[in-house]
Amino acid sequence: MATVCGAGVQGRAQIQALARVRELKRVFVFDKDEGRARQLAGTLAGEMSADVGVVRDLAEAVRKSDVCITCTTARRFFLEKHMLAPGTFVAAVGADNPEKQEIDPQLMASSMVVVDVLEQCATIGDLHHALTAGVMTTADVHAELGEVVAGKKPGRTNPNDITIFDSTGMALQDVAAAAAVYTRACDLGRGLRVRLGDLT
Repeated sequence: MATVCGAGVQGRAQIQALARVRELKRVFVFDKDEGRARQLAGTLAGEMSADVGVVRDLAEAVRKSDVCITCTTARRFFLEKHMLAPGTFVAAVGADNPEKQEIDPQLMASSMVVVDVLEQCATIGDLHHALTAGVMTTADVHAELGEVVAGKKPGRTNPNDITIFDSTGMALQDVAAAAAVYTRACDLGRGLRVRLGDLT
C-alpha cells in the first residue's frame, strides 16, 4: 500500500512511477484540498488496478502504507515519526527550497536518510531543517542516491528501518529523463525535428 501527499501533477507522476516497479493493491490520496484529492484519486483509479481512495486521516493512511510519497508545497512539516510503521519508505519530494518542509526533523534524525545531492539537500531539502534544528549533521546521512545505485553503499540493511529519500531534484535526472523521452520518440517516429538555427 502507498500514500501520496499532494494531489498535483507531481503526485500523479510519482504514483505512476511507483506502480511501474511495485504492485500496488491500495493507494491513499491526501491533500488539504479534498476536491483535488478526489480528482487525482479518480484519475489514478482509471489508470491502475489498485483500489484508490481519498483519506482525511493522514496518520491512519501512512501507518497502513509501505511507501509514503510527499510532494506538497508545505512550509511546516506534517509527517511525524509516530505516524509511520517500522519499515516504511518515505520519498520526500516537495522540499526544493529553504522555506519548504514536509518531514519532522525528529523523524529525519531517527531514520536512514538517503539524499540525491548532499550539499543541495543540506541547503534546501528536508535535511536542511534537521540540520538547522541541530538534530542531525551531514555525517548522519547514510548515502547519496548515486552511491547506493553504484553499490558503494548498501540500501536498507534492516527491514524495520524507516528509510527517507530526500529528493531536491538534480540536473542529471532531468537530462536522463530527456534522453529517455528522445529515444522513445525516435523509436516511435514521433516528434518534430528542428534545426538549431530555427530556434533563434
